Amino acid sequence: MGKITVKDGTEIYYKDWGTGQPLFFHHGWPLSSDDWDGQLMFFLEQGYRVIAHDRRGHGRSSQASGGHDMDTYAADVAELTQALDLKDAIHIGHSTGGGEVIRYVAKHGQGRVAKAVLISAVTPIMIQSENNPDGVPLSVFDEIRVGTATQRAQYFQDFTIPFYGYNREGAKISQGIRDNWWRQGMMGGVKAHHDGIKAFSETDFTEDLKSVDIPVLVLHGEDDQIVPFPISGAKAVKLLKNGKLISYPGFPHGMPATEAATINADLLAFIKS
Repeated sequence: MGKITVKDGTEIYYKDWGTGQPLFFHHGWPLSSDDWDGQLMFFLEQGYRVIAHDRRGHGRSSQASGGHDMDTYAADVAELTQALDLKDAIHIGHSTGGGEVIRYVAKHGQGRVAKAVLISAVTPIMIQSENNPDGVPLSVFDEIRVGTATQRAQYFQDFTIPFYGYNREGAKISQGIRDNWWRQGMMGGVKAHHDGIKAFSETDFTEDLKSVDIPVLVLHGEDDQIVPFPISGAKAVKLLKNGKLISYPGFPHGMPATEAATINADLLAFIKS
C-alpha cells in the first residue's frame, strides 16, 4: 500500500501486491479499490501483480475540491503507472472505472498497456441527447446529484438495491455486500461524488474506443439497471478495432461482487489468451 502526490497536490492511495504481469483495477462510482477484493485475491493467487487505486476524492485518496473529470482521472492513473513503471499491463475497469480505463489507454497508455477490460462500463456515452436518443435522460442524473448532495448516507443505502439487482424476484440479498458498498461510498468526499456524476454520465468515449488497437474485452450484465446494456456494452464493442463481448443474462451492474466466480474465470481466460 502507498500514496503518490500528483501534479496538483492531490494524494492518490493505491495497493500494489505480488509479482508477475501487472493487472491494474479501476473502481466504479462512488467506491474505492476495496470493491476489487474478490478479484485482487483471486489474481494474486494466480501469480499476477495486482494494483488498485482510490480515485481522487474517493476512499483513502485526498478529498480534492477539483479535477473530478475523466481527463484528470486518466492523468492521475498515468502518473501512478509511470511512478510504478508498469509495462505490459492489463487495465480492468468497472462502471466509471471502465471509462477511466479507455480514456487512459487512448491518451496515455501507448507502450505500457497490453490489454484492457471494460466491465459494466459507462462507455461510449450514457446521457440522452440528439446524437444519443436512447440514452439515459438528464433528469435521472440530476436525481442522483440531488440525492448525493443532500442525503448521501440514506441515498447510498438505497442505491445498493438496483446496483446489485436485489429488487429482482428470487434475488439472494447479501447484507454484507450492501454494507460494504455503503462503507466505501461514505469514505469518499461528497463533492467528488457529486461532481463525478457529470464525468460518468456526460463524457463521450466514442473516439477513445475507436482509437485503441489493443485487445479489449467487454463484459456486461444484460439486467444492468444502472448502466443499461443496450446503450453501453452492446454499442461499445462495435466501436473497438479489437473488441470481444461477453454479456450475461440476468447479471446486475455489480456483478464483479455478486458473480465473482464467473467474472474472474472469464477475466483469466482473456488475460491468458
